[in-house]
Amino acid sequence: MNNELWSSVVENAVFVLASTGIAAALFLVAYLAEKAVKKKNKDTERILTTRKIATIGVFSAISAVLMLFEFPVPFAPAFYELDFSEIPALVGTFAFGPVAGVMIEFCKILLKLFMKGTSTAFVGDLANFVIGCSFILPASILYMLKKTRTNAILACAVGTGIMTVFGTMFNAVYLLPTFATLYGMPLDAIVGMGTAINENITSVTTLVIFAVAPLNLLKGFSVSLVTMLVYKKLSPILKEGTISRKQRAVKPL
Repeated sequence: MNNELWSSVVENAVFVLASTGIAAALFLVAYLAEKAVKKKNKDTERILTTRKIATIGVFSAISAVLMLFEFPVPFAPAFYELDFSEIPALVGTFAFGPVAGVMIEFCKILLKLFMKGTSTAFVGDLANFVIGCSFILPASILYMLKKTRTNAILACAVGTGIMTVFGTMFNAVYLLPTFATLYGMPLDAIVGMGTAINENITSVTTLVIFAVAPLNLLKGFSVSLVTMLVYKKLSPILKEGTISRKQRAVKPL
């Protein structure tokens, strides 16, 4: 009994350390990418300002609330659900850059855990954060290079594609085996939940192909569509403070 308890503690500690490392790596990627694009565009504005941090907090809270409303999809087991918490994250990252997007994703998870806790031994929460970042990071970097409507559509399409491929592989290689270990459920039982919905699901590989991939495609498309509809109206409000400061900076004395 003591050995089992100790083993469980070690496994959870390793998972927490791995999750922390992944989060730190994503923050670093976002920071370096934003720094490089700002240098290329000769943009001297700081990556984080007081106004940006305040807006990130608001968007994180909205994302956390949206994350509480999860919807089952007919082609996947019950533990795979659709939520729209990436909408504020994508709007925020388009307005303020990759670092803001990753911060919104991270704070969203913390707030959600505070409000609701976890039902997946934290594996689902890590999945939401990492896979969400795999969507908003490439999308925001592309959009920063050229802020046009056409490029925004391209950025969303590329982000959706990367999220679908990465999310599918990440589930198969890491998330599902980790969930099975931490939750004490055999992988065969998890696959069996998929088989009950789709007889073509007979392994971890077919589970992620027929359940995870279409879920990420659906999420990417729906989040992108809503963002494209609302961003143009929100953009002037979000950037009002930045524009005002720039105008004051060039105003003759």
